[in-house]
Amino acid sequence: MVTEKILAIVGPTASGKTRRAVDVARALGGEIVSGDSRQVYRGMDLGTGKDLEEYGDVAYHLIDVSPAGSKYNLYEYLRDATEVIGGIKERGALPVVCGGTGLYVESLLKGMRLPEVPENRELREKLNGLSLEELTAILKRMKTLHNVTDIDTSKRAIRAIEIQTFYADHPGIEAMVRPEKPLPAVIVGVDIDREARRKKITRRLDARLDAGMVDEVRELLRSGIEPDDLIYYGLEYKFLTRYVIGELSYSEMRDGLEIAIHQFAKRQMTWFRGMERRGFTIHWLPYDMPDDAFVEECKRLYEL
Repeated sequence: MVTEKILAIVGPTASGKTRRAVDVARALGGEIVSGDSRQVYRGMDLGTGKDLEEYGDVAYHLIDVSPAGSKYNLYEYLRDATEVIGGIKERGALPVVCGGTGLYVESLLKGMRLPEVPENRELREKLNGLSLEELTAILKRMKTLHNVTDIDTSKRAIRAIEIQTFYADHPGIEAMVRPEKPLPAVIVGVDIDREARRKKITRRLDARLDAGMVDEVRELLRSGIEPDDLIYYGLEYKFLTRYVIGELSYSEMRDGLEIAIHQFAKRQMTWFRGMERRGFTIHWLPYDMPDDAFVEECKRLYEL
């Protein structure tokens, strides 16, 4: 039943999309292509919610492909995901993109291609002493801020300014940023109401803390990764690192992180609703739909 189309399962954090994607891939002869910007890093398991035990015998890609402390980016993701999807199709299997990083998923489905942007050391040195507020103001003058993770930390903001500066200095390269051929895809969203989502986020956060998320960060720091490089990743790694190095108490870390994850989930949904306004059709299915019914509906939608 595999055609040129791919299947994408999207949704906010804690919606259960990974389990749904695995069920669908197993039933339809598919392989998972992660669409998560942080699950690419090795050793960052609990903090990114990899839930690797859920995959079982289903092959997955673009998880654990980059060392913790590195700065994997959208250019690399589009390059790697395009190659992976081509390989899955050659094997006669169905690529099932699964993830909550809207920028990655939408760019992939648009057929976006980006040039690789090198480091600009001179610019970085010039920006290094500026506050996050000052960096944000500079970036806002350069582009419309669709992706708020660009300004999560000073390091991210500096990288975003570096990229925009590169494009400004190489005007002819803008053509390479435009979409080429869109990827034919059926997109299924896992729809979870706000209250259920909040409860699941809270339960999941406490379970991950109990499972050793703080120890995971301690181990990453012991391995030689600088605190600022972990804080760069935001959310769990921002709050947990600040706790481990003594900047936050445990309750400040836990409560602040819970609020940040709720805000993140809200931003994810804002992105997916924006995708619909930008012309993508997302078929929303209830998060608590029976497993077999969810798989059958995905199969029906794919075969339309």
